[in-house]
Amino acid sequence: MEAIALVGVIAALLFFRQPLVVILLAAIGYIHLVWGRGQLDYIVEDLWVSLDKELILAIPMFLLCGGVMTKGTAARRLVRIAASLTRHIPGGLAVASVLACGIFAAISGSSIVTMLAIGSVMYPAMQKAGYSNRFALGTVMCAGTLGIIIPPSIPLIVYGLVTETSIVELFLAGVGPGLLLMGLMIAYAVWVNRGIKTEPFSMSEVRSAFREGIWALLMPVILLGGIYSGYFSATESAAVSLAYALLVELFIHRELKIGDFGGVIIDAAKLSGSLFPLLAVALSFNIVLSEHHVPNQMVELMQSWFSSPLAFVVLVNLLLLGVGAMMTTNEAILILAPLLAPVAEAYGLNKIVFGIMMIVNLEIGLLTPPVGINLLVAMGAFRQSFGNVVVAALPFIAIMIIGLAIIAWRPELTLFLIR
Repeated sequence: MEAIALVGVIAALLFFRQPLVVILLAAIGYIHLVWGRGQLDYIVEDLWVSLDKELILAIPMFLLCGGVMTKGTAARRLVRIAASLTRHIPGGLAVASVLACGIFAAISGSSIVTMLAIGSVMYPAMQKAGYSNRFALGTVMCAGTLGIIIPPSIPLIVYGLVTETSIVELFLAGVGPGLLLMGLMIAYAVWVNRGIKTEPFSMSEVRSAFREGIWALLMPVILLGGIYSGYFSATESAAVSLAYALLVELFIHRELKIGDFGGVIIDAAKLSGSLFPLLAVALSFNIVLSEHHVPNQMVELMQSWFSSPLAFVVLVNLLLLGVGAMMTTNEAILILAPLLAPVAEAYGLNKIVFGIMMIVNLEIGLLTPPVGINLLVAMGAFRQSFGNVVVAALPFIAIMIIGLAIIAWRPELTLFLIR
């Protein structure tokens, strides 16, 4: 009866469109009163314990780093490097868009920032070069999603926090799937635009582009090199990235002013302010779930329904594709990861592999109506109708589902960099 009442409370709050943080707090309070120690003041203690983690410091620092590089000229310089290398290839500008998004994703850690920073340059350039509007739009929207799978990624950090998984290993695990998705997007771009006029390769243009953009290009090399060598922890890599970004944009490129940094701080504070309360409540909810052995009960229930690991993988992927279309990425991770990760382990699926699979599912959700964030942002940024952005995204969603199937089928693609 108590469980039915809890479901009723949550359903009522959802009906009245309450924020997720309110719904989770209500659920935690109810569990404490009915099944727990009966004292609501324990919730405050759980909130404090949840946020008392060094890893959480990495989130605002990566947000600041992405803001600094976006306000500066890193995106434009990376685009020029990519375009100089691909100008002789059919669909070269589209290929350059994917490459630039992949590199910038390793700087910003955010899908929306990546899409806007690269898309603001490449979307009009592709239109001017004769690419169809829908293809150009789909390319920048889809390539922008690489920001949540290629490290450093804020969703990967959130997943690591709620499932107690190594952030460094998650970062390394994201490299292979990220490169696979980039490769599939590039192959599609070349095939679709095989009739587009190309320009001759120019070594002088390549040299000029590298001279202009080498400092921006070195950012992911330093970051991933430090993480892979074990020289940086996730939090230390965030601090190094921020310091490097400030050094490059303020003193080398000199196109970011000290006064501009105030706006970057405000933007990062807004994003952190919306994420941290939700993160604290979700992590405290995880504590309550663990105390009452809910993940263990979930494992027993799922194994009574499905004996085959393959059946579980298919089912959980279908579930996550649906969830990704209805919820934002971080909300889905905070709610589902603590419940599903132990179940995946019981079926023999490594928590790191499951985490990457989950992130890729939610990455597809960024392009899927009705709550695909990249669709909604692209509508405003590129002045397109909702129908246009949805149709533009459809072929790229199919490509990413193919990538997801490969990632689920070959887990070594995720684990090959992990010692």
